Amino acid sequence: AKDAVVNGLTVGKGAGAVSTNTAVGASALAGNSTGARITTVGYRAGVATTAGYNAFFGSYAGEANTSGTFNTALGDASLPGNTSGSYNVAVGQGSLNANTTASNNTAVGYQAAYSNTTGTVNSVFGYQAGYSNSTGGYNTFIGYAAGYTCTATGTANNTFIGQQSGYY
Repeated sequence: AKDAVVNGLTVGKGAGAVSTNTAVGASALAGNSTGARITTVGYRAGVATTAGYNAFFGSYAGEANTSGTFNTALGDASLPGNTSGSYNVAVGQGSLNANTTASNNTAVGYQAAYSNTTGTVNSVFGYQAGYSNSTGGYNTFIGYAAGYTCTATGTANNTFIGQQSGYY
């Protein structure tokens, strides 16, 4: 059966009509053909995904995801640039915004790990925590703007706890 469209809002299983998927929102899950166990809610949430086991909630959440699996994004523009990264958790507006191929990251907070592209295994909690880190991995940033300016290529294995710790 086809998805229902009410005033431009899609409600159904998304493209491919996979029985284990849920799509709510204009263009949500529009590009999927075979990925299963995907839940998308929001404008363009998961629009490009073809891989299964993802949950995207919020406008543009998981928008560019194609082959990444086991990702969870909650918040407007959370994890929007991810293409193939897997096992990521992004909670908060703009969290893991630039993430493309990196996996195993957790970012919670407004723009947490915002610039991360390929850094893996980062744990980032707080408003703009880890904001500038793009490629470093195995970092832990906890607190308001913790690790904000940690930008050196390959910066890894850092722990910054507390308001603006590692903000240099």
